[in-house]
Amino acid sequence: MSSALPTRHLLLALAVVSVWGTNFVVIKVALGHLPPLLFAALRFTFALFPAMVLLPRPSVRWQNLALYGTLIGVGQFGLLYIAMNGHISPGIASLVIQVQVFFTIGLSIWLGGERVRTFQWLALLLATSGIALIAWNTDGTTTVLGLLLVLVAALSWAGGNIAAMQGKPANMLAYVVWSSAFAIPPLFALSLLLEGWDAAWTGLHQSDLATWAAVAWQGWGNTLFGYAAWGWLLARHPAATIMPLALLIPIFGMGASALWLAEALPAWKLGAAALVMAGLAVNLLWPRLRAAFA
Repeated sequence: MSSALPTRHLLLALAVVSVWGTNFVVIKVALGHLPPLLFAALRFTFALFPAMVLLPRPSVRWQNLALYGTLIGVGQFGLLYIAMNGHISPGIASLVIQVQVFFTIGLSIWLGGERVRTFQWLALLLATSGIALIAWNTDGTTTVLGLLLVLVAALSWAGGNIAAMQGKPANMLAYVVWSSAFAIPPLFALSLLLEGWDAAWTGLHQSDLATWAAVAWQGWGNTLFGYAAWGWLLARHPAATIMPLALLIPIFGMGASALWLAEALPAWKLGAAALVMAGLAVNLLWPRLRAAFA
């Protein structure tokens, strides 16, 4: 694998992180008509079909696929969509969800006995300070409930990461697609139970072309293109070259929310973003910098 990143590969990586970042604005579009749990169920339906026909089932245990699908489908996206349905702004959601990095580290330590290194404590302190600043400044666009829901969604994402590590799928795209089959039934069931048939029917009846485009973008653009392209890049370049670009996701998320949804970016919000991003950067880049100057 090469450590140098050709221009075409860099542009592809930027396309992926821009899709993942601006995706939070796309979520807001679909939530204008669809109840959040129904929206999540439709998202994973689009991710499953027709890709399931084209991709062979990954050679992992069904229990592992079910665990990953439930954690990512119901835990991550189900709760994220509920939070974004009036409880948290897209820009802040795109930032807070990234603390899944630290939850993943914490779960790895708890389950695998890994040791926390000094730079990771510093990274966690910076990110936690940013989250605390957001909690201190909750307003009409971001509530304590919304913040808590996104934090639990981030924890579910981290659990999904651990499940994927244990499953060791050879093809991550096929793994994501086939695991979607286990996200769909509970999401539809919870939608009918908690949101009701009337809300589901009204949402489907009122959905316009933009709504269905947002759903398709979630299933096909965000999932299929994103995972396929990111996996392709990781297969050709060291993770240390590709992964730092993921730091741009909240920047795209907050920028798109400010540009398209007129989300305000006061000083406290920019400060919170800087703290969380600094924590993510320290966790991701410190080992590489230390090795370079050793």
